[in-house]
Amino acid sequence: MVETDGLGQDAAPGEAAAALKAILQTQYLRYLIITSWALGLLATLGSMTAGLWFVGTLAAGAARGAVEKRISERVGTGWGLIFPAVATVTTAAWAAAPLLAWFSGAPFGQPLALTLLVSGYVLVFAQLRSSPRQALVISSPYGAVAVIIAVSQWGTPLFWPFLAVLPFTAAGLFVLVTMTMMREERIRAFQAHQAHLIEELEAARDKANAANDAKSNFLGIISHELRTPMNGVLGAAQLLSATRLENTQREYLSIIRNSGDNLLSLLNDILDMTKIEAGKMTFEIVDVSVEDLHRRVTGPFQAQAEAKGLMFEATYEGDIPATVKGDPLRVCQVIHNLLSNAVKFTDTGTVAYTVRGKRLADRRVAFEFAVTDSGTGISAADLERLFQPFTQVDASSTRRFGGTGLGLTISRRMANIMGGDITVTSELGKGSTFIFAVEAEVVEWAAPKAVEEITAEVEDGRQMSVLIVEDHPVNRMILEAWMSSAGHVSTAAENGQLALDACAEQPFDLIIMDVNMPVMDGLTATRHIRDGAGINAGTPIVVLSASARSEDHAAGLEAGADAYLNKPIDFAALAQMMALVGEGREALRATMGTEAPVQAAA
Repeated sequence: MVETDGLGQDAAPGEAAAALKAILQTQYLRYLIITSWALGLLATLGSMTAGLWFVGTLAAGAARGAVEKRISERVGTGWGLIFPAVATVTTAAWAAAPLLAWFSGAPFGQPLALTLLVSGYVLVFAQLRSSPRQALVISSPYGAVAVIIAVSQWGTPLFWPFLAVLPFTAAGLFVLVTMTMMREERIRAFQAHQAHLIEELEAARDKANAANDAKSNFLGIISHELRTPMNGVLGAAQLLSATRLENTQREYLSIIRNSGDNLLSLLNDILDMTKIEAGKMTFEIVDVSVEDLHRRVTGPFQAQAEAKGLMFEATYEGDIPATVKGDPLRVCQVIHNLLSNAVKFTDTGTVAYTVRGKRLADRRVAFEFAVTDSGTGISAADLERLFQPFTQVDASSTRRFGGTGLGLTISRRMANIMGGDITVTSELGKGSTFIFAVEAEVVEWAAPKAVEEITAEVEDGRQMSVLIVEDHPVNRMILEAWMSSAGHVSTAAENGQLALDACAEQPFDLIIMDVNMPVMDGLTATRHIRDGAGINAGTPIVVLSASARSEDHAAGLEAGADAYLNKPIDFAALAQMMALVGEGREALRATMGTEAPVQAAA
């Protein structure tokens, strides 16, 4: 919609709104100016004239303010012509002041009139500097006063001096409007440039997010691809260690196994760091026996410390519950890192592991897992960067120990995710103390009665028929060789479809099923076996997965599998599962801690 500005020219629809907004923002200042003009009139014209003008102008200003507020929301719908008309009428009340001063006959009347006249123009154009056409309309009463004064002075000595005032007044107003328009143009240009920069930043952010997603997807794929050959390397090393070897060969084999374990550890660190940064690190909340957790934590490092000639001390202090809610894998991972560093960087003396408990409520406890060593200690400067990723205190080319420098970073971030933190105090030459503090929900304060242990040995002399479904030839060879060494008969299949064909021809006591395979994956094959009416519909199935994620394990169990094993394969765990095959699928599922129903064989 196009509006007319009162001069017969078209105005932009937003011009009236901009002018009205400027007026509304200064309406309270308007009354201060009226008061100052009334003081000037009082000193020159007397109290009667000044008082009448003051009251009349205040009334006009109040009426104008009420009208402007009423139409402020309707400027864009045809009401834009009303407020300049109202403003022009009220300006006439202001314009009466210079007219009264000029014709008052007072000694200072004419200079005051010129001052008020110029001031009136400046006030209007300053207030409406972004809408000069509106300003011309609204200031028209001052123009009428100027014309009246000029006509009254025609033929007198003051006519030309009065006219000479008009050009420099107009020049001043022109400069005011021009500078305002230039400044607003620069502001618009800056805003446009800023919007362009914001668009570029958003595009860069989107590219960075896409790159980060691509990195996460790449690491998810490469983790499987790296774990698969690692399974071959470590599995072959385990098989080779069971054969007759010379001392030199056994030494070389030890190097292979240690290097493979280190490579797997580094891979896990990088994947954990990626999951944490992507916010995809998962934690399982289960019942955790504090005593079992203590054995899992201290066992490996007590042997390592004794092998180095170190004293290893483990103690409990305070209120220690028997069972708590938590993620034992992640808690062990954090404590393992602290103990590993303590043993690694201590040459003589003692490594102390202390568990402190403080009862917060009947079902709440605060833990402090403190690891103290008698090593060389850490300087104050090194403490500040100790938890930064890919950072090691000894970063020189002659450093004694390798690693990615991610262990402490991952540990602290895991502690933070669990609602805790890791702090450190250290002094050069006197050792260091790392404290992992975290709270937990208490399940039981008192230890439950010990239950009878279930042995994991395979029954004597019992031969089993095992179907091995694995696409990687090295992995198949290793599993077949291990089964053969244990006296079992094995059949191999390269993919899920071949596994279905084998299941249709002969019964098996156990099926070991890989997940990721060509032609047909392991989960699909498992579903077909369970859903079919074949002779192996009720055969126990153990799935193999290179992924350690809990959601992938759950997917295997939902497909109908009874247990899962991570790659590289732990043959001790596999032997334990095979020992339970004779007890049925329920026994296998119990080892996984799941209560999912076992599908009945058709």
